[in-house]
Amino acid sequence: MSNPNELRYTKEHEWLSATEEGVATVGITEFAANALGDVVYADLPAVGTAVTAGETCGELESTKSVSDLYSPVTGEVVETNQDVVDDPSLVNTAPFAGGWLFKVRVTGEPEDLLSADEYTAFAGN
Repeated sequence: MSNPNELRYTKEHEWLSATEEGVATVGITEFAANALGDVVYADLPAVGTAVTAGETCGELESTKSVSDLYSPVTGEVVETNQDVVDDPSLVNTAPFAGGWLFKVRVTGEPEDLLSADEYTAFAGN
């Protein structure tokens, strides 16, 4: 498993892109997608929802379990990935590309995010 160097990661297995004009993209890692198994349902935060770093903001349901989705940053959701809502398996097949989950306008500085190397060591992958 390869974790892209340009992303930052949480210990809850979410990734965050660098902010572009204050907006960052959020998804789950390949490690998390593999651990979940086949994702069959995605409950993503609605556009306009305020999210707080480290708090739950949605759920991913797989054939194995239901897993909470945590926001890696504080801000406001500005877009959700309708493709994932329509086809949740994108989380498994393209977790770092087409399987992104939502975009958030970040307020404040993200804290406690891991580099790719730190996340790889943490996840043991």
